[in-house]
Amino acid sequence: MNPEDISPFGARRYHAWNDHVKERYGGRVQKVSIEAGFTCPNRDGSAGTGGCTFCNNDGFTPGYLERRQSITQQIDAGLDFLQRRYPGTQHYIAYFQSYSNTYGELGRLRACYEEALAHPKISGLAIGTRPDCLPTPVLDYLAQLAQDYIIELEIGVESCNDAVLAAVNRCHDFAASVDAIERAAARGLEITVHLMLGLPGESQESMLAGAQKISALPVRAVKLHQLQLVRGTALARQWQRDPISVPLLDEPACVKLLADFIERLSPAILLQRVGSEVPPSLKLAPQWNLRLSELAPRISAELARRGSWQGCRYKKMAPGC
Repeated sequence: MNPEDISPFGARRYHAWNDHVKERYGGRVQKVSIEAGFTCPNRDGSAGTGGCTFCNNDGFTPGYLERRQSITQQIDAGLDFLQRRYPGTQHYIAYFQSYSNTYGELGRLRACYEEALAHPKISGLAIGTRPDCLPTPVLDYLAQLAQDYIIELEIGVESCNDAVLAAVNRCHDFAASVDAIERAAARGLEITVHLMLGLPGESQESMLAGAQKISALPVRAVKLHQLQLVRGTALARQWQRDPISVPLLDEPACVKLLADFIERLSPAILLQRVGSEVPPSLKLAPQWNLRLSELAPRISAELARRGSWQGCRYKKMAPGC
């Protein structure tokens, strides 16, 4: 074997978040999803209406969640499910996942976060939000919490291409993401970027350029989701009217794209997810035979076939390029 073909990340061939947190915190860290009743500025009219064209949060909401329950009750229900599914987990963090979970008055945010942190089995928070929902007082408050708890700020960037962001009704541009990431990182917060690969108007070149752009920012981790059409969304209806306008990745093309992307992503960035899976009852397309649990091994196998790994084609760029 050529020594240059030996991955610095072992057989997985990428910098996996699960491996990192096990080493950092002495064991598995599991997220307990919470529905706290937040919305988004592109839903309530402050930035736009209708929400993102791909968005139906039911497609990513665990079945154990009951939205009428309190945060504490939701955590208890989640723990009951997760402790049976993942025995031996050392740490649990409350995951504020649905919609924009920093979009609200600071007093309300404090009440929600602090109820979760008061639970005896919760070690921290993962907070999903948008780049245009991170005012200075909220970032300052999260930085204070991060002194005592695990705090992971998950920012939905989705694409680094402004035309694509406009087409899916994000109601913010990539510059907003750069600004939010840099302001959060300046306060010592660990940032996970959420990207969706395969959005309409996105090209292979623009998605791979996105790997370089994200790598130029102070990002700790990345979540990659492939585009799936969820029933009830504007994008699903668009595809039903005109399938050509919403091209979808098949299994081999997705594995190839993910391997190409990972090769260009900075080796310092952790990969939390390399794909997603919508419940069959909600998923309209694409119809794959490949399960999510099989996707990561397929990517590792593709990288091994190439003799490559995360960051082997990474080129350092100046921020904002």
